[in-house]
Parts: sequence; structure tokens; C-alpha cells
Amino acid sequence: MRCPFCGNVDTQVKDSRPAEDHVAIRRRRFCPSCGGRFTTYERVQLRDLVVIKTSGKREEFDRDKLERSIRISMQKRPVEPERIDQMISGIVRRLESMGETDIKSTTIGEIVMESLARIDTVAYVRFASVYKNFQAADDFEDFVHELRPPSTDT
Repeated sequence: MRCPFCGNVDTQVKDSRPAEDHVAIRRRRFCPSCGGRFTTYERVQLRDLVVIKTSGKREEFDRDKLERSIRISMQKRPVEPERIDQMISGIVRRLESMGETDIKSTTIGEIVMESLARIDTVAYVRFASVYKNFQAADDFEDFVHELRPPSTDT
């Protein structure tokens, strides 16, 4: 593994342990050249996924991009980071196990929204506001109204 500080290709693993509910390996590394320390994560990748955007553009699936968007929607929410990691790993496993290498961005968005709805309603609404491209307060109001169960007042 190349050192991110000096570029040396001869780094040493100092510690390895399971991470993300045993779906990744966390490795602490040391560079003998510059003395830098850094962490890497190793995950199993079942297949290379390609995302088909709504514009028709194709791009390589980026787990980090998925993670960033989810973490933004989860900012300042009372959910443990480990639970978020588990959710992200579950989404990626689900995408990889669909049997297709080409996945529509809308499919990914729906899976993320479904997962967020189970964990935190506020994060779900935040993500949906970007995913569904809300333009006005009425868009939020309509969406939140759909979330509420029908009133039983008579």
C-alpha cells in the first residue's frame, strides 16, 4: 500500500481487525520511510457496478459517494456511526447481489430511502428532499403529509 504522505510503496501493517460488522478489515499501517501512520479498509467486492444516471450517462459505482450522501442526511441525528456503516454495507451488498452490473440511479435512491426510513425519519426526509429535488416548502409539506398515518378523528 502506497503511503499517502511520502508515496513510499513499502508500508507495514501494524494492526488488523474486523470492522463494519465483520464485512471489512481495518488495517493500521506505518511507513518506515517518513514515519507516517494511516488506516486502510479492505472490503469484498462481488462485482463492478455501473450506475446509469437519469440522463443516460454511465459512471462507475462509488461507495464513498453513497456514504457521503447518507452521512450528510444523518448529520446531527442520534444514530450510532456503526449503525450507519452497517446500513451502507447492507445497501452495497444488496446492490451487488441484484445480479446486474448496470443499476439505475433511481433504484439506488429508492433503496437508500427505504433504508433511511427504517432508521431515522428526519434523515429520510433530508435525503428525499435532494433525491426528489424539492423546489418549494409545499414539496416538503406534501412529502411529510404522505409519511403521516391517516387521522382517525371523527
